[in-house]
This record gives sequence, structure tokens and C-alpha cells, in this order.
Amino acid sequence: MAKTPRRDPKRDALRKANALHPHPEKVKDPLFLGGDFFDRRDLVQVKYEMLRRVRVDDTSVVDAAAAFGLSRPSYYEALGAFAEQGLLGLRPRKRGPRGAHKLAPEIVEFVRKLRSTDSTIPSAELALRIEERFEVTVHPRSIERALSRAGKAGGTTNSSAPSRRPRRSRR
Repeated sequence: MAKTPRRDPKRDALRKANALHPHPEKVKDPLFLGGDFFDRRDLVQVKYEMLRRVRVDDTSVVDAAAAFGLSRPSYYEALGAFAEQGLLGLRPRKRGPRGAHKLAPEIVEFVRKLRSTDSTIPSAELALRIEERFEVTVHPRSIERALSRAGKAGGTTNSSAPSRRPRRSRR
């Protein structure tokens, strides 16, 4: 019987905080190779130590970035963030889109008009109509969330309407 791998709570916490170094094996600085205080998986700690190495130890940016498994642009990005926000600036930002990016206001208005004439139209049907009219593929749940947001801003919603799976676009 194979053993279940042990959970590493620190690794899990770093991943959850989006602070897990994507390539800890590239960190070659001696401080991170021995002992347990410096953890090359901790991207915030790695960035801070890289900045300190350049500022205090007078190491070149190229050498410091290489020793900490990062690029020169990453160094300058970290330097700017640290200058603006201190240690919190070194924490990586969430990746990906911020907020609804497919459902432009005109699409939300189109959906609201459809729902105002027939509040029983399922979200999957709305997704098909959006695709036909705007040539944008949208998940029914995204439509429900957009309508909910619009409802909070003064519109009406009907998120309890039944829905069926939309057909997949081949784009």
C-alpha cells in the first residue's frame, strides 16, 4: 500500500497567498541553501533578500536576480513595489482578469431587456443569444452574476430560473 504524501502547511499557505516561488530550485543564494530560516519557496522572502543584497551588499542587479532565480525586470518591479508599499508590495498580485471582462455594459443591458420581457428565460438560453448577437461566448453563471450585480445597482434579477448547458463554441 502506497503512503499518502504528507501535507506541507507552509507550502499550502504560500500557495494560497499566491506567494509560492514558481521556481524555487533556481534560487542559488547560499543563505537559502542551508538551514531552515530562509525558505526559497517563499517568494516574498526571496524578493526582499534580493533587494537587500543589491542595496546593502552592493551586488549587481544581474548577479542578484540570477542568484535568487528571478529576472532583472522582476528585480525592478520588486524595487518599485517595495519603495511604494514596503514589504506588502513584494507580495505577488493575483493573476488574471479583474472583474467581469466579457460582459460589457451593452451586453448586460441586452440581457436585462430580454429578461424584462420574459423573466423565465434560462441563463443558458441567454448565453446562446449573447453569442448570436455579440459573438462572445459566456458561461450562464457569468450571466447570473452580472445580473445579480446589476440588480444590486437598481435592476431586477431572476437567478432562480432553470438553466440548461450551453453548446460549446469552436473558436
